[in-house]
Amino acid sequence: MIEKLSAWSPPGDWQRVTTLDVHTEGEPLRIITGGFPALVGKTILQKREFSKKNFDTLRSLLMAEPRGHADMYGCIVTPQVSSDADLGVLFLHNEGYSTMCGHGVIGLASALVQTGAIAPVEPETKIVMDTPAGKVTAFVRVQGGKVASAYFHNVPSFVDSLDRTLDVPEFGKIHYDIAFGGAYYAYLQADQLGLTCASSEYRKLIEMGMAIKNAVIRSTRIIHPFEEDLGFLYGVIFIAPPMSEGVHSRNVCVFADGQVDRSPTGTGVSGRMALHLARDEVGIGESIVIESIIGSRFTGRVVKETTFGDGKAIIPEVEGRAFITGKNEFLIDPGDIFPQGFVLS
Repeated sequence: MIEKLSAWSPPGDWQRVTTLDVHTEGEPLRIITGGFPALVGKTILQKREFSKKNFDTLRSLLMAEPRGHADMYGCIVTPQVSSDADLGVLFLHNEGYSTMCGHGVIGLASALVQTGAIAPVEPETKIVMDTPAGKVTAFVRVQGGKVASAYFHNVPSFVDSLDRTLDVPEFGKIHYDIAFGGAYYAYLQADQLGLTCASSEYRKLIEMGMAIKNAVIRSTRIIHPFEEDLGFLYGVIFIAPPMSEGVHSRNVCVFADGQVDRSPTGTGVSGRMALHLARDEVGIGESIVIESIIGSRFTGRVVKETTFGDGKAIIPEVEGRAFITGKNEFLIDPGDIFPQGFVLS
């Protein structure tokens, strides 16, 4: 019986999609390795738009139940669009497509080196990626032929606005900042709402995070200096004191349609480094460790100051660990009653 199950092959009219799954500090990344049609476009943003218009059912099917779940995350590897890049990448989630993803960069870079898709070079293997937000450079630390960790230098990250206030109907007045680290986030101290960012507050963080996100979207127009498609609020980041020794603080990101990042959020940490530098709370080259809702950690650092458009910006560095969790072949029965999947949240 088991032998027949193992030997079974799907009919020829069933679509197959293969993936390599990893997690970065607890946050999943489903890397699509086969079965996703080629994406057309001269830029990564154009490829993203092409995927939205033509293949969004595949994104939904791979991220949503029953093949995924409400907090699944993924990526599509594409040919590079820059002459000095190694590859391009689109990031996927329950609502659509991210503009950038730090845990995704760490997870993808680690997997590429661990599997030999990119030949490992000790002590560091450099990988340049084109993302919707711009070019990102990853560095994979290799020790004895194995991946130890990975870090990346992000796109220019900057403070959009400081010390904003807003009345949220459900919770009253809040104080927050807005910063960009590859995506725009509203940052606020969790204790304003009586939260500590403990895992037991998971559902409450989603409820409050989405209410705040929607209130900020209604009240604030966000304009990216160069790309209209990047000018939107992606998520809300709650900041709280650490619960572990040797950690600066805790970060919980509620993004997309109520997803909660299990990692400390690479783009979120990037924006935080811009905020900390703007307030003279860190110096150039100084590292801080930020933990997630599950206690996993990223290390953030300001590499250098720069400019972006007419404003000041930084190049942040974020480091973490990623681990391969499985290889999958997903099948699409033409008669499946849930061809796009579904999400219960």
